[in-house]
Amino acid sequence: MSLAFFIARRMARPAPGCKPGVMERIAVMSVALGIAVMILALAVIMGFKREVARKMEGFAAHVSVTDVRGIDALDAEPVRRSAHLEELIRTTEGFRALAPYAVKGGIVRTPEAVGEVLLKGVERDYDWSCFREWLVEGTLPRVGDSVRTKDILLSRSLADRMLLGVGDKVEMLFVEPGELPRRDRFKVAGIYASGLSEMDDAVVVTDLRNVQRLSDWGPDEISGYEIRVRSLDDAAAFARTLDRRLLHDEADETSNLAATSVTERYANIFDWLRAHDVNGAVIIVIMLVVAFFNMTSALLILVLERTRMIGLLKALGMPSGQLRRIFLWRAAFVALRGLVWGNAVGLGLCLLQRWTHLVKLDPEGYLLSEVPVSLGWGWWLALNVGFLAAIVALLVIPTSVVSRVRPEETIRYE
Repeated sequence: MSLAFFIARRMARPAPGCKPGVMERIAVMSVALGIAVMILALAVIMGFKREVARKMEGFAAHVSVTDVRGIDALDAEPVRRSAHLEELIRTTEGFRALAPYAVKGGIVRTPEAVGEVLLKGVERDYDWSCFREWLVEGTLPRVGDSVRTKDILLSRSLADRMLLGVGDKVEMLFVEPGELPRRDRFKVAGIYASGLSEMDDAVVVTDLRNVQRLSDWGPDEISGYEIRVRSLDDAAAFARTLDRRLLHDEADETSNLAATSVTERYANIFDWLRAHDVNGAVIIVIMLVVAFFNMTSALLILVLERTRMIGLLKALGMPSGQLRRIFLWRAAFVALRGLVWGNAVGLGLCLLQRWTHLVKLDPEGYLLSEVPVSLGWGWWLALNVGFLAAIVALLVIPTSVVSRVRPEETIRYE
């Protein structure tokens, strides 16, 4: 054990019946408040990014392959299904799963209201994991059976606006330029609620063959393929690689096809999420500055209270560098106490929100209906270690006051 650490540890133990000084308690509270605010801010930011990204993956997968003439169109140009195209997708590095889909813009009409929707057709091999989690009433629609069904799955917000329930029949209109509107009737099989209002208000899921029939497409014509890769972080790279392969492929069925990642198709949402990183950095800097100034004040008072001890140790031959380490260790002990209290408060509030969902949000403004929190060991440990290291490193400057203490002025006979 180093002498500086030993002396600092003894200084940290208050005498029986004595309490820590006011400035020391303020420093502890400042560190605790700073780390608690940073944990809450980062947990909410990480939660927003994770939940919105996960829900976007549920609606649009990681990557989509469509005709370049209909990437952002409601009624896209059809893509012809072929074994060659599917093999090209499957052999691209990072591939996990694919599912064909077809979409068509329509209008839901009931006696009470009218609303625009995006009718999305899928097959039996579609990944229902997200919609199964979001299902609040009824069942998932039957798709891919030998007999085509008219089941649909719509959102809670759309069902409430249209006054629809499970088992109700609903009429949809599909308008083509220069043609009379086409009508079709569907049955509500289930109702879901993802909390992502931008998608909930529009997406209605049904059998792929319903959309093909409404678009006058053949059995081998679809809007495109939804592709899942290892993770969202790999989506952009996978899309670029697949796009190059499609561009250089000479087969007729791959001409005019393009691969687009979900982050590119919904750039406005993911850019909004990335903007939260700046907010997190600003909060961390502000809390670090506040904690530094409070810790500096407490440290200077500790030095002034121990002026005679400093003079005595200097007279006994202790160098100024070792004396500074004593007070750096002392500051580290104060910061550690603040970290313990701050983590208890910050993690406690995060767990409370995760279990009870007390704080709600306006889905129209924040995309989610409640404040999400995401706790991870990696960023939590890095935050604590980084905060403590930054505070101690910054306090090297104010500890230089130790070198100005003169033994002949501080050690006097009393």
